[in-house]
Amino acid sequence: MSSATWLSDHRGPLTVNDDFAVLDDPVEQSAFTEAVEAEGACTAQRESVLVVQGMYCAACADAIEGALDGVPGVALARVHAATRRLQLRWDPAVTRLSELAVRVGERGYRLLPLQQALSIDQRLRETRQALWRLFVAGFCMMQVMMYAWPAYVAAPGDIPPDIGQLLRWASWVISVPVVFFASGPFFQRAWADLKARRIGMDTPVSVGILVTFLVSSAATFDPSGPWGHEVWYDSLTMFVFFLLGGRYLEARLRERTAGALDALINRLPASCERERADGTRETVSVRRLAAGDVVHVRAGEAFPGDGVLLDAHATVDEALLTGESRPLARRCGDALVAGSLNLAGLARMRLDRVGSDTRYAHIVRLMERAATERPRLAELADRIAGPFLVLVMLAAAAAGIAWWQIDPSKSLAVAVAVLIVTCPCALSLATPAAMLASAGALARRGVLIRRLQAFEAMASVNAVVFDKTGTLTHDHLVLRDLHLRTGADRTQVLALAAALARGSLHPVARGVMAVVPAELPLPALEGLREEPGQGVEARLPDGRRVRLGSALFIGTMPELDVDGPRTYLADDHGWLATIGFSEGLREDARAAVQRLRQLGIQTWLISGDRAAPAHHVAQAVGVDHVLAEATPERKLQEVQALQQRGWRIAMVGDGLNDGPVLAWADASFALGRAAPLAQARSDAVVQGGRVMDVVDTLLLARRTLRVVRQNLVWAAVYNAVCIPLALIGWMPPWLAGLGMAASSLLVIANAWRLSR
Repeated sequence: MSSATWLSDHRGPLTVNDDFAVLDDPVEQSAFTEAVEAEGACTAQRESVLVVQGMYCAACADAIEGALDGVPGVALARVHAATRRLQLRWDPAVTRLSELAVRVGERGYRLLPLQQALSIDQRLRETRQALWRLFVAGFCMMQVMMYAWPAYVAAPGDIPPDIGQLLRWASWVISVPVVFFASGPFFQRAWADLKARRIGMDTPVSVGILVTFLVSSAATFDPSGPWGHEVWYDSLTMFVFFLLGGRYLEARLRERTAGALDALINRLPASCERERADGTRETVSVRRLAAGDVVHVRAGEAFPGDGVLLDAHATVDEALLTGESRPLARRCGDALVAGSLNLAGLARMRLDRVGSDTRYAHIVRLMERAATERPRLAELADRIAGPFLVLVMLAAAAAGIAWWQIDPSKSLAVAVAVLIVTCPCALSLATPAAMLASAGALARRGVLIRRLQAFEAMASVNAVVFDKTGTLTHDHLVLRDLHLRTGADRTQVLALAAALARGSLHPVARGVMAVVPAELPLPALEGLREEPGQGVEARLPDGRRVRLGSALFIGTMPELDVDGPRTYLADDHGWLATIGFSEGLREDARAAVQRLRQLGIQTWLISGDRAAPAHHVAQAVGVDHVLAEATPERKLQEVQALQQRGWRIAMVGDGLNDGPVLAWADASFALGRAAPLAQARSDAVVQGGRVMDVVDTLLLARRTLRVVRQNLVWAAVYNAVCIPLALIGWMPPWLAGLGMAASSLLVIANAWRLSR
């Protein structure tokens, strides 16, 4: 698509330039767009997550959402002010991303893919522009203050009229760059908002700057006119400097709070070296890679896909998956995962999965959803912010008129101070800033928060329900013993068990697969069906029905019984084999449960296993209550009963059978390499499998809600104190600008404490 491409709609022609057209490139689009699923099947809609350039606050988010609201083909447009993310659900048969980007561009904002938005060049350009504006405002402010200082310290009559007029002219000349260059972003966004017939947070700021400059200019050009000879260039330049300085520091702190998510999401390199068939190398975009490609990864770079190591050895960092950054040794043939770092030397690997098929892509999708979600408290604050801005404009006009009757020389200063001081930025940032800081801190430890709203539920949890296998115990099982029916062949039995277990994600099924050699041929099966939490059944080509699972599921009691995790294999003739495993407690399980008890949180163990092993694990870790031999339905009923008795439940599980109860619990954690359904129904995914991470997350959730309350109280107190001061004329415009900047800065800085 060329820059001459024209698109038209009911409002007139829209120009799509090359910057926007790249959003329609299918290869580039795959990095930030995925198909929307409904009831397990893909739909025609697509969901994209893009970064919005040029936004600073909740009003900016409202402006962008308003630009896309009601556009044909757009099903959802949601902007998160703290992370500057746009979550867009759209229909490619009706509209294109480039068209939507043009609409957003008309409001003064720009849509970019995350990798481009976080590129070094892009960040340097944004930082350089912000620093230039800040420098101009600061330098001019100092010069204007130098010219204004004699008027503050001189006695009446000490300054001759011609010298006073010369100082006013000098101040006017130096204020012009502040108004027309440094204040440019305020005017651009305010004008875009006014064209859309709405009031944004930059509107009162722009009105205050413009009115102050025009009235001061009128007093400079005509000192004997209706506005008198008083000028406010010092206040004008000071509050522009304070506002720009506050926004710059706020942006830097915001990067520190939400930057952990951005860094993890943008971990893959933009390009890598691919090996050609003749052994030579070529540099290609990672989005051009395919399964089967051989790539060379330099030290310090992330592996671009899932695959296997082809070199003799390598040292990697898999902190993205485990939360622990200790170096791990890998040998030839070992698995390498996308997003993990190559720590030493050049590594050669063969790619098995790339793009959206990798585990890294799944992690990115989880974090992107968290970064685009708006918590309930934040949505409430945003709803308040819109009407509040209208009241601010009316209050400023009323204050100016009232003071014109009392003291005309103060009317302008009071009106401008009211406009500046009452910006609700701090109120809108109070909740999302704190929750994103916590989500970033947890992401660095390998805990992925899927819903920011979950922090509210986690903070109120007073009971934790654990699954047993794969949760309090390790998710990998080791064969302990194998009992066979008389005449059965060990190899054939294991092959049959593996054929049944191959399609299941249950820990016992994975244990069966780990027992069977990879080269062992498996029999063909027909009509494979899994009963979650119970077992798997199928038919052999000769018509025999075979089952693998619990004693109840196979429909016959075996002749032998064993302790610990085990599974039974049966055919039409009855019991065929008992496969016994050994499992060990997770190293931190007991310490985590004890810590929960110290915090006054009750613990339950609800397991589908038999009573003896369930009570053995419960006693070893010290949980308060045990329920064994529970079906998925019984687990759900038990959690619902606990909730009816007033308990706020956090469920911790990892299996397919834990999906319903994870979805129903007040808060939920999927531990380790949980089944996809368990991850989809959970609020947090603990990738490293450490039980103590659950405890730490609950503690951090409590701290997060405390910080949110502190931020909300501060924003309310700030407005309650400063608005009356501005109305009665005790707060000059420059101090109002400082207060506005300081309020937002304090909220972000308070939230930043959570990210450490």
